[in-house]
Amino acid sequence: MTKRTPDATPPLPRLQDDTLLIEQGRAPADHYGAINVPAYRASTFAFPTTADLAATRSRSYAGYSYGRAATPTSEALQDAVAALEGGAGAVVASSGVAAIATALTSVLGAGDHLLVADCVYGPTRRFCDRVLTRFGIEVTYFDPAIGAAIGRLFKPGTKAVFTESPGSLTFEMLDIPAIAAAAHAADATLINDNTWGTPLLFKSFTHGVDISVHSATKYIGGHADLLLGIIVANARSLPAVRTNATNFGVCAGPDDIYLALRGLRTLSVRLERHQRNALALAEFLSTRPEIDRVLYPPLASDPGHAIWQRDFGGASGLMSIVLTPGYADDAVAAMVDGLRLFTIGASWGGFESLILPSDPTRARTATQWTAGGQLLRLHIGLEDPRDLIADLTAGFERLRNAT
Repeated sequence: MTKRTPDATPPLPRLQDDTLLIEQGRAPADHYGAINVPAYRASTFAFPTTADLAATRSRSYAGYSYGRAATPTSEALQDAVAALEGGAGAVVASSGVAAIATALTSVLGAGDHLLVADCVYGPTRRFCDRVLTRFGIEVTYFDPAIGAAIGRLFKPGTKAVFTESPGSLTFEMLDIPAIAAAAHAADATLINDNTWGTPLLFKSFTHGVDISVHSATKYIGGHADLLLGIIVANARSLPAVRTNATNFGVCAGPDDIYLALRGLRTLSVRLERHQRNALALAEFLSTRPEIDRVLYPPLASDPGHAIWQRDFGGASGLMSIVLTPGYADDAVAAMVDGLRLFTIGASWGGFESLILPSDPTRARTATQWTAGGQLLRLHIGLEDPRDLIADLTAGFERLRNAT
């Protein structure tokens, strides 16, 4: 198939999210009746005529020209995610980090200034510090709790603000609408990492975000078997994102895109279980004497709960806990190493439960991490929560006995 045929079916009114997850990005009639869009493994597309070839130069060609630019598979995922989140369009990338890098470089150039939340994903900070600064871009980190006061940090050359809410390690909730208002008053672009919220739970563009990035490796894929990033943008930012992606050769493999499309169809039902399990675990963990703090915005006791309740339509399964100070490293290792259902792993968003010891003090410049106990990040998977609680209970016993 080289021509994209328009859908003759009249458009339905704006569908509910659960229906969009199933219907958007599918056109069985265009794919010989296949319910799922096939994985088009195509680099080269044939042009029916020389006139069609010439039309690619003016971008008026209705077909596909080269696999790096677009295939029916990549367009299906891009259309589905953009429709779900409310953006004007999307671009797929080979990983979440590739999506972040593409989004940032679509709006920044030499001499520009970037504001970055101090709680961002570690690879985001590394890209800013090791790559952007090398090309003459100034980077300033800010307190995630700053809200509307971020306006005082803007300079004449501030072109973008990068946020992540909640932070995927320490879970601070940012006031995205307030930050968006300040950014737009300064004619700056707001880029938000929405991997935790997903396009389903946080509607970036109704809260003022201009570009939303996702590690689709995580909840969109949902099965710990792919690497993928997605950049969703509003109408103003989308042309620059697309041009930048083309210039950098940003693309993703057809099989990973196909798996992400498959994962997207069950995103709602999986997130519902992740949230239910995570709330049960968070409430259990809040009662344990070994735990100093549970970092999970859906908890009423969490400092970011009010913002989460105002802006989000639900929660995913990622949280952190801070152990009560005083446990030795070998005691923490005895607890973690003996867990049966919580695998030690750095990624998250799949069906499985994970645990990861981490030290936030190494990735802070605008704020200080002062918690005295060990931080453990938990991804609460789809297992029965009673089994997960039993596994952690046994782990706490090992923690105490090894002290």
